[in-house]
Amino acid sequence: MTDAAPLLWERREARLAPLDELPRGLWLWSLVHSQGTLDARLAGLAELRATLIDGRLPGEWHWPAAPLAAGVAGVLAELELPGYCTGQSELTEVLLRSLLFHLDLVVDYLDRGATPEAAAERALAAFREDWAERCGEMDELVDVFGDVGELCKHNRWDLLSGLLKSSGWQEVMRIRRLVEHLPELANCIRHLGRARATEDMDQVKRTEIQAVMQVTRPVARPRFLRVPDYPGETRGVRRSGRVARMLPAEAVLLLHPRLRLVWHARHAERTLLTYEDDEILEEWVHEPQTSWVPSPDRLPERRQEMGPILVCVDTSGSMQGGAEAVAKAVVLEAVRTAHAQKRACHVFTFSGPGDLLEMPVAVDLPGLEALSGFMGQSFGGGTDITGPLEHALDKLEQEEWQLADLLIASDGEFGATPDMAERLRRVKAAQGLRVQGVLIGDRETVGFLEIADDIFWVPEWRRYGTSDSGSPVHTKSLTATYFPGALRTPENRAATSSGADAATAVWNSASGHKERKP
Repeated sequence: MTDAAPLLWERREARLAPLDELPRGLWLWSLVHSQGTLDARLAGLAELRATLIDGRLPGEWHWPAAPLAAGVAGVLAELELPGYCTGQSELTEVLLRSLLFHLDLVVDYLDRGATPEAAAERALAAFREDWAERCGEMDELVDVFGDVGELCKHNRWDLLSGLLKSSGWQEVMRIRRLVEHLPELANCIRHLGRARATEDMDQVKRTEIQAVMQVTRPVARPRFLRVPDYPGETRGVRRSGRVARMLPAEAVLLLHPRLRLVWHARHAERTLLTYEDDEILEEWVHEPQTSWVPSPDRLPERRQEMGPILVCVDTSGSMQGGAEAVAKAVVLEAVRTAHAQKRACHVFTFSGPGDLLEMPVAVDLPGLEALSGFMGQSFGGGTDITGPLEHALDKLEQEEWQLADLLIASDGEFGATPDMAERLRRVKAAQGLRVQGVLIGDRETVGFLEIADDIFWVPEWRRYGTSDSGSPVHTKSLTATYFPGALRTPENRAATSSGADAATAVWNSASGHKERKP
């Protein structure tokens, strides 16, 4: 009996084995349902869920029954729902919950007197109408953000559906169409961030790099040559035929009448004992030699990209009209880029002093509400750049934002205080912060040029409002062209005396002039 009990429970629980393949949110609906038997329903739902996630429909339907299964397959194929469910387990669960809900109403329609065919048709029509609307909403989300992200959870559809019908979301869709006319803007935003070095060189940011280069140049060095038998240093004694260097003992043989014959024989055989002399000659030769020397060039660094994005958007009164539409396009494109590349994005909107709004944006329900609210608002007020810059620099002190770059979208009608400009320069030097400007106006201003490292110009900004006219100027750099001395470049700052120094010089000059009077 002890061995039979587990086998008994295994046989009873084997019917529920397909529940392991279903998410918990489908358990209650699949266990308690009016269509089909339990075994066929569980197996059919598990197979239908797996095939939908694979982007297709089952080849053979185990649930629902044959007449109803053909209708369900027709609706799923008509709305192209397998394509939406590909790789989306959350969306597939929502779809199956909706299908179970509508098919469970068939028995209610039968109780009200409908025929089985009419009841099935009515349930499928309600299912089709429900998901035709949802498919339209998902198409809008995919068109704007590329994918639906975490927005497809079953408990968010009602809130999301209401949000997508709001005037703010309609403005999002209008701005999305505007972004298609600004491909350079998308490319500019995509290059923000300093989390990863690319293979491309940053031609704008060129710094002095301690580098060396390999050169080949002639180098003079001494060469020593040993010249045998050259008058020089005596090294020893050897046998040779040199009469001039023979030893005195050999010369004595010439004085003897018989031994002189021996001397002649030795001389002929070159076996006379002679002094061994040689000389070391030194000469200088030039040979090519490869060496490494410091490079005098200013080499570009590798361009950085990816990482978080900080966006400051000017919402002052001067940004109304076409400039307002472009500014909203900047925010939308920043959100799209951050979502597509899994990056953090934080937006600051500013106008007059104290009018600063922080908006952490993400592709979720709170993020869409914040984005729709921003898109639906109208711009107005003054312009104060100091507040958003302070908040952005404070944000950079946090660990998760230290590799962020700053994007400023404005018409440039502002000016940072000297203290703020100096703090921004220190942060750029210490952390490598890059400030990308988006000029939605006709010319660069001194304030914009002082804080931005690079400025992307949108010259046709009027056309995105109520006017069809283009830019009346041929270049954005009017200030740099006609008033170069007004720019606070490093050269101009070095050549400009401070107010205190100027006052001291005037005082000394005046004092010296008085002393020279008689």
